[in-house]
Amino acid sequence: MWVIPTSGGSPWKIGPGSSPVPSPTKNEVVFLARGQIYYAKLEKGARPKILFHARGNNGSPVWSPDGLKLAFVSSREDHSFIGIYDFAMDKIKWLAPSVDRDRYPAWSPSGRQIAFIRFPGGMGFSFRGGISFSIMVADLESGKARKVWQCPNNTGGFAQYYPAETLRWAADDHLVFYSEHERWMHLYSLSLKNNQLISLTPGNYEVEDSFLTKDRRRIIFSANKDDIDRRHLWEVAVTGGQLKPLTLGEGIEWAPVVTAASQDIIFICSNAFQPAAPAVLAKTGSKPRLIAPEFIPVDFPAKKMVKPKQVVFSVPDGLKIHGQLFLPRRAKPGDKRPAVIFMHGGPIRQMLLGWHMRGYYHHAYALNQYLTSKGYVVLSVNYRSGIGYGYDFRTAPKQGPRGASEYQDIVAAGRYLQQRPEVDPNKIGLWGGSYGGYLTALGLARDSELFAAGVDLHGVHDWSLRARRREGGGWDIRGENLMSLAFQSSPIADIDFWTSPVLFVHGDDDRNVDFIQTTDLVQRLRRLGKVHLELLILPDEVHGFLRHESWLKVYKAAADFFDRFLKNKK
Repeated sequence: MWVIPTSGGSPWKIGPGSSPVPSPTKNEVVFLARGQIYYAKLEKGARPKILFHARGNNGSPVWSPDGLKLAFVSSREDHSFIGIYDFAMDKIKWLAPSVDRDRYPAWSPSGRQIAFIRFPGGMGFSFRGGISFSIMVADLESGKARKVWQCPNNTGGFAQYYPAETLRWAADDHLVFYSEHERWMHLYSLSLKNNQLISLTPGNYEVEDSFLTKDRRRIIFSANKDDIDRRHLWEVAVTGGQLKPLTLGEGIEWAPVVTAASQDIIFICSNAFQPAAPAVLAKTGSKPRLIAPEFIPVDFPAKKMVKPKQVVFSVPDGLKIHGQLFLPRRAKPGDKRPAVIFMHGGPIRQMLLGWHMRGYYHHAYALNQYLTSKGYVVLSVNYRSGIGYGYDFRTAPKQGPRGASEYQDIVAAGRYLQQRPEVDPNKIGLWGGSYGGYLTALGLARDSELFAAGVDLHGVHDWSLRARRREGGGWDIRGENLMSLAFQSSPIADIDFWTSPVLFVHGDDDRNVDFIQTTDLVQRLRRLGKVHLELLILPDEVHGFLRHESWLKVYKAAADFFDRFLKNKK
């Protein structure tokens, strides 16, 4: 970790670590390293030290308002505690320890209370959701906690994990938190004075980033309200009421913060042509403006890009699937162009009608635009199990290792492209990374007649292998029946039908998808001997490539591969 003065100057190194949290009152910082919390003064030459020794994996540090104490979470396999470290006493106090998972501590402005979220303990915890949760408030002096709200159904877990800050103590003793208990990701405000729960963001849309203003009375948030395949900024009081739109139109805006002095709103924005860049919306109410447009390169090829079109197509089971269609500038009916379907990873992701807010998909959008500039029709598919379309869409039954139900959305996307007058129905390819790599391999294994080629970046190819190597595989895959279903939901179960050429890409230091997923599938395909396969292996590279040259190498190889097996295919 490094420090750099905001006034300018040279940076200096603190040491190895991540997730720095500066003190609200002093020139100090705490951060995480090797499962423990470290402390350092923000001075050149200061040596960091471990703050305390405690069992478990200790993280999520939150300073008290006076900077004299630190709340943190101590995770211990099947349960977790909220601890309070007192700097003066060099002592830890545990708040209402139980057999549950206590997370996300939030201080009261007085520093006398802590709110936190409690999940049931046990070994089956999943951040994808499907569990209950409660909101607790603990008294620091007594260490005792009381339940102030209970989720009315088992829709907890994901809504508390996905946003940047899931629980806040707002003005007049209101607790602001995220929940999906009304089937969409929304913000709620709970008054501790009368236990009244207020829905701050009602409707069929989802809230992502949010920021509590300095006076703790307003929330600035990004959401896909009234524009489901983009993100815009909105404002609402913590006591509820009318929502105020701050940005509208064909842009995408996210990650809002409010400056302490001027109360201007700083955020990141993009659109179909402009990549992510910081912008400011002045308190006076003027239009947003880019902060440093000069840093967008003069030769940035915006004029070669196209504006993707929102498309919605139906799947045989009745579900409506959204996608973004990239048509080459000179495309016309009868062209019979090659086409490529892109599938995001996650699967808890949503592609948008412009440059994406996450770096991995920012890059993917660039490749989709590049392929379009080379003459391909590109369709980016927001298949079921992704975000943006509500709880029921995200938790669609039989997904992934329990039946691969989302694959029917990819087949429907292929059929949709076959009916497009600009597309050659025999030249449709697939590409995607991680979960998108899984769906790429699944498409080639099950439907090589529909999908003529594929580029598979670090995909999962055998769910049962993943479950054997990682407890439950991250999907709670346990027991003989589920293991069998996981195998049948995997590409390797259908490789006898695989005939289309494929390019596999994988870094061998991948900590998200084990490298053996590609090793195993390649050996099986080699033994069959009927599939043309190519490899691009990146030694010491991780899941989301760390080196810029890796992205360039991979994307160039992908485009070249499609040129050889789609564009030039007879």
